[in-house]
Amino acid sequence: MRADARRNRQRLLDAAAAVFAAHGADVPIDVIAREAGVGPGTVYRHFPTKDALFEAVMLERFAQLTAEARTLLTAPDPGAAFLGYVEGLVIHAADQHDLVDALTRAGVDMQAVKSRVGGELRDAIDQLLRRAQAAGAVRTDVSIAELMALIGGIALSVRTTPGDPALLAAVVRDGLKKGGRSDVERPPSVKHGTVSPG
Repeated sequence: MRADARRNRQRLLDAAAAVFAAHGADVPIDVIAREAGVGPGTVYRHFPTKDALFEAVMLERFAQLTAEARTLLTAPDPGAAFLGYVEGLVIHAADQHDLVDALTRAGVDMQAVKSRVGGELRDAIDQLLRRAQAAGAVRTDVSIAELMALIGGIALSVRTTPGDPALLAAVVRDGLKKGGRSDVERPPSVKHGTVSPG
């Protein structure tokens, strides 16, 4: 793909994400093209259908988050890198709920999108987490499963419950830091979200 074509594609993805979040997924392609500063024909050359554009917007979001996590794997301070990334993820989840809702209402299968690229993002975050734990900056009783459940729960809750994303992010950050009750002993009947009988 030529450099100008790559630039146009990125402008379209950025414009589409903003327009869908602000106005819903029923916005005409012409509006997105105008916002991106290109003609409607350019949109269809990159994305033959609106569904293809929907999916590309979400794939781009996952790709950006994954690339950022991978870049931080070489940061000199593993704890600061991980905690800063997680704080950003929480704020990102709060900021993006309008976009996710719009695309879900339009019929985009978010689970299918996550299954395509979500594993790469999860793996990158897991590496950041383990690196921070090895450096002694993050409590060691938290696994990637608990971390993703926490972030996912926040992403769901902010759709219906108002709150300050920055405050939520700070609470999550402070709760993950080493210190306080680390390596807590779970009750025998509860192991990582499952309840054993009797």
